[in-house]
Amino acid sequence: MPTIRKFTVIPSLPGRLEPLRKLAYNLWWCWSHDAISLFQRLDRDLWETASHNPVRVLGTIRQERLDEVADDEGFLSHMDRVVHQFEQYRRAPGWFDKAHADEDVRIAYFSAEYGLSDSMPIYSGGLGILAGDHVKSSSDLGLPLVCVGLLYRVGYFRQYLNADGWQQELYPENDFYNLPLERLRDDSGQLLTISVDMLGRPVVAQIWRLSVGRVPIYLLDTNLEQNHPADREVTAQLYGGDLEMRIRQEILLGIGGQRALEALGIEPTVCHMNEGHSAFQALERIRRTMLRHKLSFDQARLATAAGNVFTTHTPVPAGNDMFPPELVDKYLGHYWPQLGLHRDQFMGLGRINPGDAHEPFCMTVLAIRLAAFSNGVSQLHGEVSRKMWSGIWPELQVEEVPIASVTNGIHIKSMVSRDMAALYDRYLGPRWRDFAVSNAVWERVEQIPDEELWRSHERLRARLVAFARRQLRHQLEHRGAPQSEREGAVEVLDPDALTIGFARRFATYKRATLMFHDLERLKRILGNPERPVQIIIAGKAHPRDNAGKEFIRQIIHHARDPVLRRRVVFIEDYDIGVARYLVQGVDVWLNNPRRPMEASGTSGMKCPPNGGLNMSVPDGWWPEAVAPDNGWSIGQGEDYTDHQYQDEVESHAIYDLLEKEVIPLFYERGTDGLPRGWIRRMKASIRTICPVFNTDRMVHDYTERFYLPAARRARSLREERFGRAGALARWEAHVREQWPELALVSVETATDEDLEVGAALQVTAVVHLGGLLPEEVTVQLFHGPLDATGRLHRGSAITMGYMEPDDDRGNHVYAGAIPCRTSGRHGFSVRVLPHHPDLVTAFLPGLIRWG
Repeated sequence: MPTIRKFTVIPSLPGRLEPLRKLAYNLWWCWSHDAISLFQRLDRDLWETASHNPVRVLGTIRQERLDEVADDEGFLSHMDRVVHQFEQYRRAPGWFDKAHADEDVRIAYFSAEYGLSDSMPIYSGGLGILAGDHVKSSSDLGLPLVCVGLLYRVGYFRQYLNADGWQQELYPENDFYNLPLERLRDDSGQLLTISVDMLGRPVVAQIWRLSVGRVPIYLLDTNLEQNHPADREVTAQLYGGDLEMRIRQEILLGIGGQRALEALGIEPTVCHMNEGHSAFQALERIRRTMLRHKLSFDQARLATAAGNVFTTHTPVPAGNDMFPPELVDKYLGHYWPQLGLHRDQFMGLGRINPGDAHEPFCMTVLAIRLAAFSNGVSQLHGEVSRKMWSGIWPELQVEEVPIASVTNGIHIKSMVSRDMAALYDRYLGPRWRDFAVSNAVWERVEQIPDEELWRSHERLRARLVAFARRQLRHQLEHRGAPQSEREGAVEVLDPDALTIGFARRFATYKRATLMFHDLERLKRILGNPERPVQIIIAGKAHPRDNAGKEFIRQIIHHARDPVLRRRVVFIEDYDIGVARYLVQGVDVWLNNPRRPMEASGTSGMKCPPNGGLNMSVPDGWWPEAVAPDNGWSIGQGEDYTDHQYQDEVESHAIYDLLEKEVIPLFYERGTDGLPRGWIRRMKASIRTICPVFNTDRMVHDYTERFYLPAARRARSLREERFGRAGALARWEAHVREQWPELALVSVETATDEDLEVGAALQVTAVVHLGGLLPEEVTVQLFHGPLDATGRLHRGSAITMGYMEPDDDRGNHVYAGAIPCRTSGRHGFSVRVLPHHPDLVTAFLPGLIRWG
């Protein structure tokens, strides 16, 4: 090979246009309609072909055009206005600055993917979009957040279909030098790098910075010449390769991510793990704390876990990363001695049952064990997660498993259309942008004249239809379709027809083909000449998911039916750009997963701000949002064991809703041509959904419920040079040593007779504490109604009061009372938990004793 000498070429801008570079290198532009229109103004066609990437636009636009706009007073005035807005945004205090100015907190957010813009393809789906929206709202609110991730050379795949409708994958490389990225350097001008040991050799990663408003994202990249060729591939592809590549990526994300923060001089008080991919960061945080402060593993574990937050997104066990023990040995066998652990102790951190040598090492279990707070992403998903991971606490009732829920949201400004934003500015005032959680602000949607709201939405539907036609023609040309079929693309869809959108990852449980279950009935619905209906579909199947690919193929074949040809369109290569057209233009967003397998499902939240309505199975977020006047529920959340029967029932429920409610309401017009009933439902959807299901509210919840309590607890344990953490570790070791001696000696009630509502059952318990002191335990009455099998149902706990020693052999008396608030058969049990003022949770696995 010849010697290649490298150099970098950057855009050449006339001095007056230099502010464009600053705007292009901060993704704030992607939620500013004014900034987007500024870059479109340079060259609208180039903006589209450059995938909405302003850095590439500035680097490829004709120099003559730049010289031309440098003398264009209108353009310069527009640019100066946007630059002023950007500078004002960066300087203005956010919610956090005003509400918690006295809090000493720095949050580090770890995620394997970030969906911020279609110009930054380092995401695959909902997890990444959620992470991107979390970052954007954190910037808006002024949260002291930094983020860590990986910079993938090819990101996720690009989708296209062959002539038979079978999904094909392309993996174009990301050109980092034409993206809004900055390679970081140290004080001497050398590239800033970190290294992680893998297979006995150092894997070096350079650090890139991506700016998102006021929040930096630090991305690690191993594609360096000094690395072994296999190690350069660690950041080659998002979710590419096998289990071995997955563990390598997660070691880099977690362990390498913590080392990157250290290299940058960032010491977070709180670390948030977005899914289990980054759970190794909790171990590296422990190791660094042990090394720097000369602590034991348990001391460092308690001190750092107090400041860890974990969010799980996966409602099925198979979707959580699990590694066979031999793979963990291979890549981390050198690591656990640095933690002062032997192999079984280390493996136990990632196992539901630490003593089961055959159980794989689960990243979700590791994250749960090393986090002060864990949560699901909707109320229903919280329930599912508590059941799924209840084995970590086998002594607890499922409803008490310490996994909470924070329902996801969306960054409204990123997905609301320019037309709707202008309406909101005019009738709601500017606070909808800065205070999206205000119910009072969104109540003003009733002041928007019906005709203005409807005409705005009609323009968005027409824009979607035009986009779908362009995309379909391009797709047909790429597949080599006959000329007549390509020319017919301009006739598909109707800009005035009721338009349903379905866009999803094509996992089989999302049931993309459910609407085609009864093909003849669907044809009658879509083909009604008086009340036509049309469906626009998009979504990718995982490259190895042939069942999902078969769903796509079936839809393509259905769309070729003469009756459906103009009414069903599949848009290839679903991404943020395609999603924006869809959620802004559809009338109804359809979601029909197999309940309860949809953890949250944020795509449906993006329609209400644009005037769209949801029709969904009550799964994920929808049970919390649906009301009689703001959308439709497909069924009532029934459970089925026969999936074939379930598909039969729920597909017909979709048809019934369309025929009896949705279609009549849409086409019921007054003399002015307005569907007044439909518009009332649009307004109800905006009014009830927008103030709740947004990431401003979500980030606010994380901050108040998790980040700030975690930061305070972590700071407390670091006091006196980690003296409190040391005391807590010694106390926990003492309790574990004494726990086998603890026993419930006796439990007595004041009466055996029936009690009336309003009375109280007095209970006395004698507990043998052995070597424990009364203040080191909590004794509780766990009570509630009994189900038909005699098990406690919806139980709750009451702390019993300490009375006195029962004797001099370590027995102690506790007393409490159970209020009788409802009639029926009730029961109770007595349990003992460890108690210490510095414990984050009373539920320590293995330290719960029932009597």
